[in-house]
Amino acid sequence: MHFEANPSDAEAVIRVISRIAELPADAWNALAGDSPFLQHAFLHALEATGCVGPDIGWEPAHLALFRNGRLDAAMPLYVKHHSWGEFVFDWSWADAYRRQGLNYYPKLVCCVPFSPVPGPRLLAGNDADRTMLVETALELTRELGLSSFHILFPTAPDHAVLEALPLMHRSGFQFHWNNAGYADFDAFLAALTHDKRKKIRQERKKLARLGVTFRWVEGRDSRDADWDHFFRCYADTYARHRSEPHLNRAFFATLRKTLPDNLLLIIADRHGEPVACSFCMKDGQRLYGRHWGTLEYLPGLHFETCYQQGIEYAITHGLQVFEGGAQGEHKLARGLVPIATHSWHWLENSGFREAVDRFLERETDAISHYMDELEAPFRHEPPPKG
Repeated sequence: MHFEANPSDAEAVIRVISRIAELPADAWNALAGDSPFLQHAFLHALEATGCVGPDIGWEPAHLALFRNGRLDAAMPLYVKHHSWGEFVFDWSWADAYRRQGLNYYPKLVCCVPFSPVPGPRLLAGNDADRTMLVETALELTRELGLSSFHILFPTAPDHAVLEALPLMHRSGFQFHWNNAGYADFDAFLAALTHDKRKKIRQERKKLARLGVTFRWVEGRDSRDADWDHFFRCYADTYARHRSEPHLNRAFFATLRKTLPDNLLLIIADRHGEPVACSFCMKDGQRLYGRHWGTLEYLPGLHFETCYQQGIEYAITHGLQVFEGGAQGEHKLARGLVPIATHSWHWLENSGFREAVDRFLERETDAISHYMDELEAPFRHEPPPKG
């Protein structure tokens, strides 16, 4: 895809890059920050192993802003031919277009594929460059005749720029656990309400009686057998829903080589044999729960493997946040609390744009009310951090 824009900054040139391998990894990572999902190696692994690509409806079209040959700003960007793997659901918008005889796909999406993880999306050092990235993305939307442009799960300082542009804001929420300086897992349990604390302890005792133990396997220390077990569990989860995994075995093998310090496997063994596994990623502050699967149903195994073990790992290693992934009110009972998420949208069709804008106003009010009504899992508020 050939596209080049010359924005108002005379020294800047913005190009569409169809393969992230064409961009210097060090310069990209300097813009991206600490999030492992925005690392050049992560996005390259998706492309190199065929998890994203034009043939499966994820066509990379990354924006890169250059000055004097230097990469000064960037945006992870894809031309999408469906809405799978985004976690900001717009299926009803696509259906409304279809019923009017219009095409919603393809569309342009700024996101991290298959990863509903909040983080920076406009990778730049100042608001002027962030603004140029968004304006260029809108220009590209029109140039390619696409229906719309979307930015999913951005965080500050992106919001200041996005609020100043004619985009529509959409609210959402996830459940995250926050470390209130707990000395250990028992200290965390002590902060929960009696019923929730009792249930977790009972589940742990039942699993212990069934011979279940857990291992935390760091990416750098992992073995082929660990990853074979994880992928078998991961693929089985999809098979139970009669679908195929979005991510293939080669993708995880590539991450093991390129981002070993950002990977964690939580493996559940029963009488010494692995029966379940969850895959997490991490940085210096956060643990991100991503995928899981089990080869044997055991009561409480899902909650322990996916949530309690992640929380205990975070406490042990001094991490501040455990992100439990998209959706799931059941996470509230495990000590995860609702956190607001955001997305921003532009529809080229003015009639649909106005209709969606009205819908988003109602949806935002409903989500705000829902979050206010959720009962906190703690018997008292965690102490403020110094």
